[in-house]
Amino acid sequence: MTVSYGTALLLRIGDPAALAVHINWLAFSVALPVSLLVFVRLGFYRAVIRYVGTRAVMTITTGVVLSSLAMGAALVAFQVQVPLTVPVIYALCAFMTIGGVRFAFRALYLRGNSRSRIRVIIYGAGQSGRQTAQSLRDGADFNPVAFVDDNPELWGATLNGLRVFRSEDLPKLIRDYQVGRLLLAIPSASAGARAQILRRLDHIPIHIQTLPDMDQILRGRHRLGDVTDVPVEDLLGRDVVPPDPDLMDIDIRGRVVMVTGGGGSIGSELCRQILRQQPLELILVDQSEYALYAAGQELRRLALHEGAGLRITQCLMSVYDREGLEKQMRLRGVETVYHAAAYKHVSLIETNPFPAVKNNVFGTLACVQAAAAARVKKFVLISTDKAVRPASIMGATKRVAELICLAEAATPGAMRIAIVRFGNVLASSGSVVPLFRRQIAAGGPVTVTHPEVTRYFMIIPEAAQLVIQAGAMARGGELFLLDMGEPVKIVDLAQRMIRIAGLRPILCETVPEGGLPMGSLAIRFTGLTPGEKLHEELLTSGEATPTRHPRILNSPEALPESVSLKKFLQALSRCTASEDLVTLQHLLRDELIGYGAHRPPPRSPGIPRDRSKENHGRSNPLFKEAFS
Repeated sequence: MTVSYGTALLLRIGDPAALAVHINWLAFSVALPVSLLVFVRLGFYRAVIRYVGTRAVMTITTGVVLSSLAMGAALVAFQVQVPLTVPVIYALCAFMTIGGVRFAFRALYLRGNSRSRIRVIIYGAGQSGRQTAQSLRDGADFNPVAFVDDNPELWGATLNGLRVFRSEDLPKLIRDYQVGRLLLAIPSASAGARAQILRRLDHIPIHIQTLPDMDQILRGRHRLGDVTDVPVEDLLGRDVVPPDPDLMDIDIRGRVVMVTGGGGSIGSELCRQILRQQPLELILVDQSEYALYAAGQELRRLALHEGAGLRITQCLMSVYDREGLEKQMRLRGVETVYHAAAYKHVSLIETNPFPAVKNNVFGTLACVQAAAAARVKKFVLISTDKAVRPASIMGATKRVAELICLAEAATPGAMRIAIVRFGNVLASSGSVVPLFRRQIAAGGPVTVTHPEVTRYFMIIPEAAQLVIQAGAMARGGELFLLDMGEPVKIVDLAQRMIRIAGLRPILCETVPEGGLPMGSLAIRFTGLTPGEKLHEELLTSGEATPTRHPRILNSPEALPESVSLKKFLQALSRCTASEDLVTLQHLLRDELIGYGAHRPPPRSPGIPRDRSKENHGRSNPLFKEAFS
């Protein structure tokens, strides 16, 4: 401040002798303590220099304006023969010296600190991108060097000290700035738009990351400003249809709702969606203690944030416990049941079939019977596309579960039953997506079973919302299919995940002697696992008809005879108790179930097919005897 006042005198009077006149400094001696008091009151001296920003500019401006007003008042009061333009010049000089020193030290700090940080280009120069740039500068890991945006009006502009470039300039920018990451800051873009951007960036060898969405931040999984890997749903580009509020409410709002398998991937997401519809009570059933505990803790945090005043009850039990389920349903007055509990890992169940039969078949039977006895109003079974002409025991058990529900729906009673069938959900337990991420992080190879294998995919929140809406449309005995979009080739998904990690995918059976080129990752084909299909289906027979929701279809299904199904289940129970695998396989090969009847396409060009196994799906005497 002293230097600023002296500079103002020199600039205005033009005579160095003015600095030696004591009366000229009298006004400043009054203005100085006033200025210091103002800055103290504004909290200016508590600010950390490395974090000074726009708020500090406002504080400095307020302080120097008040200081110059105090100086002008003192000049008038002491009748100092100094032009009144001196306080104005003083304010300008003080602003530059007081603010300039701090911003200069901040720039030196950031420059020295940026040398050890990863250089980042931010894709998206909107509000989110600008906030991200500031957050990264204040952090210790990343150094933003430029913006990239698709808006021509922003090209060439400078925002937060960073210039905005076109996306076509990315290869040159990466090379010139030695950039290590590309960060997507486009939270308002739809899934389709994000997928289109990622396709344009597919050829650029750089690690692409993004900001977590607000839902992930609210759940406590990420903090504001965290940088995460690109969600795989962005690669698929599937826009989510907003849920119908009426359908979401019908079976949930103000009701007591039970979710079996509430600690699993689908079950826990169902619970999150149900919680937002404000049920009277939400009951989670699971046989895994840890999964049940973790799901309950998360739901209570979410309920606290959402302000939902509901009871959350956790029941540690198996769905095979019919009496326990019926007791809980009667005691708590359960009105809606979502049956998500199931063993679903195909390869694991192929080697452990009998626990899957007990859980998937007889667990479903116990659950639906308990619900009927407890006078539950709505029962929704969550099924899988693997139940269509099943090639695996897991798919066959889920098909039997469907038949059980269809048979129960045909019996007189007040309970309405619906079945919802869909394919794979992204990032669920056992999904290829977490596996690929682990393999990429470990340096490969990424393993794919077959070059032609395809799967349907859907994100977990969308699947849960559609299950709730499909169940709401049920009048009894419907089998609903979720529109999964186009099937995805798994090897293409693996290649895209490798590319957004900044690496180049190479298809190879073995690593060459000299090793892979720098910056590349191997994809290796391991062969189809037991029970695995090349291509999954959603329809058992006939054609699906549309419903009031564009992503939900209704598939007509033939109802099994209850007497025949009862005898079949008795035979299935006997062979499960004796763990007779041969009889189990024969029982599941009936035309109504279709286990093993699927005729797979050729494994790959040049690999002969084992034709001895192509006719094993025809009805067999053991199954007919069980139904006779």
